[in-house]
Amino acid sequence: MTCDGGDRLEAYLGRLFGYAFSLTNDRDLALELMQDCMVKALAARAAPADEAAYRAWLFRILRNAAIDRWHNGAPATLSLEDEPDIADPASLRVEESLINRLTVRAGLSCLSGAHREIIALVDMAGFSYAEAAALLEVPVGTVMSRVSRARRALLAAISEHNVYSLVRRRKGSRA
Repeated sequence: MTCDGGDRLEAYLGRLFGYAFSLTNDRDLALELMQDCMVKALAARAAPADEAAYRAWLFRILRNAAIDRWHNGAPATLSLEDEPDIADPASLRVEESLINRLTVRAGLSCLSGAHREIIALVDMAGFSYAEAAALLEVPVGTVMSRVSRARRALLAAISEHNVYSLVRRRKGSRA
């Protein structure tokens, strides 16, 4: 592959990392999966010319690398060890977007691997239902159903762990 292939690949690194992290919930393992993906993609004799097919091809390489690691005994468990250190003075200026990201990450960590994967593909990586179906080798209707169930599960997980004011929790009692 030429330098153009590396430049083309570079455009997807953020999304690939997000997908790898959603599969593993481990920053180091996600980086290793990305590296495996990049090596395989750059070593390939030919890559799809169509941009949508190229993107799907990259995500399939990464997914297959994750499956290979799981089959070889790599951990598939979840942890929240990679959360930012909020005791750091620079982190004290926490914005609502950071809180939202942490809330979603915590919610995602409560989901099954299949639910995390479908949300990562459709909602985070931006694949259409048809593209996700092709990548996962399942019918489009299955993807739609999985997305719906995964979003409901994520909402339930977030709601269960969300912080509510005491007034809201005490329905009917005096504050």
